[in-house]
Amino acid sequence: MSEVSQLMATLKQQLKQQGKTYRDVAASLEVSEASVKRMLRPDSTVSLDRLVQLSNLLGYTLAELAQESLATESRLRTLSHAQEKELVSDARLLLVAVCALNHWSLADMLAAYTLSEAECVARLLRLDHLRLISLLPGNRIRLNIARDFDWLPNGPIRQVFRGDGLHDFLDSQFETSDESLSFVNGMLTEAAISKMHAELRLLRQKFADLHEESLAAPLAKRRGTGLLLAMREWEPAAFSALRRPAPRGVK
Repeated sequence: MSEVSQLMATLKQQLKQQGKTYRDVAASLEVSEASVKRMLRPDSTVSLDRLVQLSNLLGYTLAELAQESLATESRLRTLSHAQEKELVSDARLLLVAVCALNHWSLADMLAAYTLSEAECVARLLRLDHLRLISLLPGNRIRLNIARDFDWLPNGPIRQVFRGDGLHDFLDSQFETSDESLSFVNGMLTEAAISKMHAELRLLRQKFADLHEESLAAPLAKRRGTGLLLAMREWEPAAFSALRRPAPRGVK
């Protein structure tokens, strides 16, 4: 991808995340929507002045937008065990991290939680040190994570979730229209299990796509939503207790 194409892709991504439409851009630049669409094409030839205007519209300098574009290629896909351990060592740090990962601004965090601005900024600086974010002038937050970012499979974050969060998550009747709990049990071949894992990966990606799509809506219109996906070979312990011992030499 050329530098211009990468810059245009970053511009469009930022417009989407900030909930700005082509109409908004057209009104700000006093041009037609068709002109904006042509302007943001990967192969477009945009003047330097116009790039500065587009960057400023998004709250960036042109230099910051270029840095954002370059950072896309080197974003984190996981943290180290030590980094995750630091996050879970401070409940407020973990809270600020989760908010930042969900594209909350500093103002959003202060409005929703009993954090002082100094506390919040201090923790954002720690997240910057961990490279999870970059804290920009004006306390703007730039995420440094890839789209497929995930917590370590058996790391501190998931251990905390299994220890406290899982019970809390499941402590619901799952009766309202926006809740769902399904459990099925059957006997599958190895090939069927592989297919099912592929379908679960697709569902997880769909959730990530819808999360990104929802960023265009105001924060008040978005709700924190959890999706738990799990599959393994299993039978109830009460059934296992009744199994006959396997014949000798058979595992």
